[in-house]
Parts: sequence; structure tokens; C-alpha cells
Amino acid sequence: MANLDMPVSKLDGIGKVKAAAFEKLGICTLRDLIYHFPTRYENRGVVSRLAEGRVGMTQSYILTVSTEPKMARLRGSLTIVKFRAFDESGSVEITYFNQPYMRDKFHVGETYRFYGKLNEKLGKYSMSSPVAEMFREGQPLPDLYAVYRLAQPLNKKVIRECVSQALVLCNGELFDTVPGDIRAKYSLASLSYALENIHIPEDLASLDRAARRLAFDELLETALAVRLMRNKQTQSYAARMMNTDISPFLDTVPFELTNAQKRAVDDIIADLSAGKGYDAPRMSRILVGDVGCGKTVCAAAAVFMTVNNGYQALIMAPTEILASQHVNDLAPQFAAIGYKVEKLTGSTTAAEKRRIKAGLADGSIDIVIGTHALIEDDVVFRSLGLAVCDEQHRFGIAQRAKLLEKSPRAHMLVMSATPIPRTLSLVLYGDLSISRIDEMPKGRQKVDTFFVNENYRTRLNGFIDKQLAEGGQVYVVCPAVEQVEDDADDGAPTVSVFDTGAQPPLKSAVEFAAELGDRFPNANVAYIHGKMRPAEKNDIMSRFVSGEIKLLVSTTVIEVGINVPNASLMIVENAERFGLSQLHQLRGRVGRGSRKSYCILVSDTDGEIATRRLKLMTKTNDGFVIAEEDLKMRGPGDFLGTDGARQSGVGGNYRMAALCQDASIPEAAGEAASLILEIDPALASPEFAALRMRLSRAMNASETTMN
Repeated sequence: MANLDMPVSKLDGIGKVKAAAFEKLGICTLRDLIYHFPTRYENRGVVSRLAEGRVGMTQSYILTVSTEPKMARLRGSLTIVKFRAFDESGSVEITYFNQPYMRDKFHVGETYRFYGKLNEKLGKYSMSSPVAEMFREGQPLPDLYAVYRLAQPLNKKVIRECVSQALVLCNGELFDTVPGDIRAKYSLASLSYALENIHIPEDLASLDRAARRLAFDELLETALAVRLMRNKQTQSYAARMMNTDISPFLDTVPFELTNAQKRAVDDIIADLSAGKGYDAPRMSRILVGDVGCGKTVCAAAAVFMTVNNGYQALIMAPTEILASQHVNDLAPQFAAIGYKVEKLTGSTTAAEKRRIKAGLADGSIDIVIGTHALIEDDVVFRSLGLAVCDEQHRFGIAQRAKLLEKSPRAHMLVMSATPIPRTLSLVLYGDLSISRIDEMPKGRQKVDTFFVNENYRTRLNGFIDKQLAEGGQVYVVCPAVEQVEDDADDGAPTVSVFDTGAQPPLKSAVEFAAELGDRFPNANVAYIHGKMRPAEKNDIMSRFVSGEIKLLVSTTVIEVGINVPNASLMIVENAERFGLSQLHQLRGRVGRGSRKSYCILVSDTDGEIATRRLKLMTKTNDGFVIAEEDLKMRGPGDFLGTDGARQSGVGGNYRMAALCQDASIPEAAGEAASLILEIDPALASPEFAALRMRLSRAMNASETTMN
């Protein structure tokens, strides 16, 4: 294992500066590097003629140089190299900025494959700094080039070269974690083949096989972890809640629960009161349902039952603003029946933290709501009986285990606003019993959804004017944070690892917010994205909630967030870049008040599958229907996320499973996990040694990521 654990600084061309940049990406060893998977691929093999090129799109063209390159000096030391190239359908001016050596690279009569963005002005084509590869008949160029998440001064070329070195050095040490008979049963490639072809794919078929195997590995880890946790939980006991009367709490609820909510509450009561004497089998249950279906009131009923039996309860949310929303919603209800709710987050003052921690330790505080601050080592409970984990997709299996370590006799209830197909839920939540809330409360209005292209922009702006004039508020969601250079990963959600064709240009939150600010000067336009500091995000969201900000431009950071009843319009730019379940989550941000609400999906895609997916969104508001259809059409990726924002895997994020199109992979991984544990419940045999080491490493990485 010497080479796998070798520092990346030992690779050719990697000094202290680049090693530090790798460390920012979480890459310290060659093992880290070969598991730093591409986020997408450039498909340079799809070649267009200039006359058929789409302006603004990044594509490949086979062009012959027709004029000698000329270099000019601009102000200071800036340079520009220009020349013309052509194919049988037209010609284009090619420009390179601050790359003077390009003047000597190109010569009249030479043919290159140019990969870049085609621009057009006054009927004339141009390309700025395209990738250029010498083209010779009979010597085919690779079609697919990996694109990675970057950190300055690393670029795509440096990472590709380092990955190639690492694969050669580690080739003899890539012991397969999946036994041969299981690989054969599910038609899986070997691990060495998968790692080689995920970074340097021979073709689309090889990439498909590689991605399928690596997605299987990630989901197998989760399936094994949840089954091992389930086995452990069945042998553990928590506090039994003998008093099952929750009517005092229900009397504070200003509406009648739906039948689905009543079923979920009944499930919880049965779990908490099961067993004999003071012991109950530990409840490990998840409430799954659409945004706005009423999961929180079910969780609050569980909290009441817990504190009414003399135990403490906590609710942990992924963000401070969501924790504050829970406090604002639940504190008055519990105050009416004699229980006080406290809040503990990272921004709680030191004095308040000391007071709250002391109250939790001596039992004088019954209910606490907060963020990860609740699972810090110095937070001790006198008698924790229930831990509620909100927005489950932000936390992984190790985080659930860490939460339960705070009190071995506490029950666990988690909530997820992402409807998950049944086959996938068995993998992700195999350690949890599932209550599906598949019914919306009375009065919850349907959000009308429309799919339009850029030709509707003028009408769309008029519709924004109308919503603002009527007192409504507007969300605009963009896939990218800001415009990026061609050599950088744009950070936008990639619909699939196989989306290698041309895609419409990206709208970025920062630039589009400025554009909309000019167009709607009275809307107090602001933007928010995940790279901002928490305090800054909280401030902007608070101003949006208060109505000070009328139009909020955002990335998917608001996919799961606070309740803004006044928001009546959700616009999603580049909607083809998002999964259906993610679009459904975004749509759930509006229609939460009395205003008639709308969701507009904007996309210039001409892809058949993308068009069919977006049209489905206009036909149904049922998240479970959308989830099942999305799984059939595009596999499990949309439910897992490309950036860890939606589901957290055992080892951190689902990197390849989040890009997987194969709908059979989750079921196969679940079956394989059951088969393996049936053969060897402790993974103790030599046959499973490599798998046991990988699972242990992944669980440790997950805990490290959390902390």
C-alpha cells in the first residue's frame, strides 16, 4: 500500500504551492487523487461544421489555419495572438490572450481540432482561446477529457497529468473490494478497470462501465453500513414512553392533521411505547414527504410525547436559519403547555452557550433546537429521550451514529423533504423504518408549472413585474455562482456523467442578479449562494423573509430552507441542469401562503430526454410520482446530488452514484449487501478484508468531514 499512501507532493512537477492546492481539495495522498473523480467530461469527439455551430455553445470544429498568426501588444505586458482558420462551410477568427507562444504553434495549412465557444458578431465568427489539438488523418484523437474540481494554481491539464502518474504508480495495489462472484452476478467491471476509465475513458461505453462499477461501490458501502447499524440497533434499547396521550399538544395545533400525518404519528407512538417496563426497542424512523406536507408537526408530537414522559428532546437542523424557524414555530406551542424551547447554534453567545449546556446537563431544559453545535463533545444531556434530525439528506450515517452516541437510550427520528423511490430508500435508509407522508394539508395550493425557452424572456420579465406589483416576491435560481474561465470547472450541477454534448450557456447568480437589478430597480434585488459566509447568508434570507428584498437570485442553497409565505414565483434558469427531484424541491419554496403561485422552468435545451423530463414537471406536483419517473429515466443521481448538498454518503458525498444513470444499481447494491452479510455478518473473513478496510476508511472519513 506504499504507493497509495504516498503524498501527492512526490509526483513530478508538484511543489509546495501545488501540494497545498491539492490539500484544499482534500487530496493529500495518491489514494485521494485517484478517487478525486471528474465532475463532467468534455466530449471533443462530436465535431460540427462552422455553419452548423451553435453560437455560445462549446463544441469541436476541424479547421485548417489560413493566415499566419500575428501577435500584438496591448497595454503593459498584455499580448494578443490572432489568425484565421476555415472548414468547407466558413471561416473564423481565433484569438489567444496572453499566450505569446501560440504565435509559433500554428502554421498555414495545418489542421487542428479546435474545442471552444463559438461567438458571432455582425455575421462574423470568432473563438477565444480554444483548445487546439493537431489533427492527422488515420490518427484519431481521444473523444473524452475529464474535468475536475479545481483549486488555484491547479488546472485541468495538471490534474490529468497527476492522475495519470498516480494510476501507473498504484496499479499493482488496487485490490478489488468486491469478490469476483459478486462482480460476475451483477456484471461489474474490475476496480482497476473502473478507476482507469473513469479518469481516462477509451470511449462512452468504457466510461459507462467504469461509472456503473464505482457507483455500485458507493451505494454498497451505504447499504452495508445501514444494515450493520440496523443489526446493532435491534440489540439496543431506549427509554420507553408509557404515557401515550398527546391530546394536550394536538389542542395547540390550529388545524386537523391529514390522514397521512395521523398514520405517521401513530407509527411514532407505537415505536416510543413498545416494549416492557422501562425499555423500548430504539425507534429509528424517517418521515419522508414533500415540502409542506407537514412533517414538522409529526416530529413535534414525538417531542411532546418524550418531554411529557419526563425525558429531554432535541431537534437538529442543518442551518442556523432553519433552526431559528423551528424555534419560532414551535416555541409558542410548547410554551402554551408548559415547556420552554431553547436554541443552540454556532452563533449563540458564549454566555448563553454555558447557560444552555448547564441546563441540558442538569435537566432543567426540556427541549433544545439547534445545528451541529448540539453534537459537540461538551454538550451533555441528563436524560435525552429523542433526537430529531431535520433535512436528513444533509447528514450521513456516521452523523446519525454520532448523534445517538450523545445518549445511548435516545430514540431517533429523522425527516427528509426528498421523496425517494422505494428501491433507493432501502439503500439510503436501510437502518430506518419509513413513514411516507403522501398527502398535502387542506388549503395547500397547487403550484402551476410552465416550461419555456429564452424566446419568452420579455413575457417572463413582464410576469415578474406583475407579481412584484401585486406585492409578491420572486426567487430566481441559477445553476452557477458566477462566470468562470474556460479552464475552470463551472461548479454547475451536472445532470449526468454522460452529458457530454453541447449545453446551453449557464446563467450565473452573481452576474444575473446585477442584470435583474438594472431591470427591476425597485425590487431590491440580492443574491445568495453556498460560498458566502453563514452570517451573510442568514442576513440576506432574513431580509427576504421580512419583505425588504423582493427578488432573490440564488443557487440551490435555497432548495431546502425557510418558509416565505409571500413568495409567489419561482424561476429556474438552465432547468435542464437540474434533476427532477431537485426541481420539485425548488418548486416547493413557493405556494406556501395564500398567494397563487407559479414555477417557470427556463431552458433552451433541444435534447429529447431533457425536454421530456421538464415537460413531466408541468404535469404533476406529486413528488413520489416524479421520483419514480426520474429513477426510471435517469437513474439515482438526482436523489444523491453532485455536490453533497442533497444526500451525504458514508465517505462524505456520493460522487459517482450521484452521476449514475443506471436505475438498477441501487437494488443491486442492496441485494449484494444482504448477500455479503448473510455469508459473513462481521466481514471478518479474508475474502472481505479489502471491503472491510474500505468501509472502515469511509466511515472514519465521514466522521472527519462532519467534525
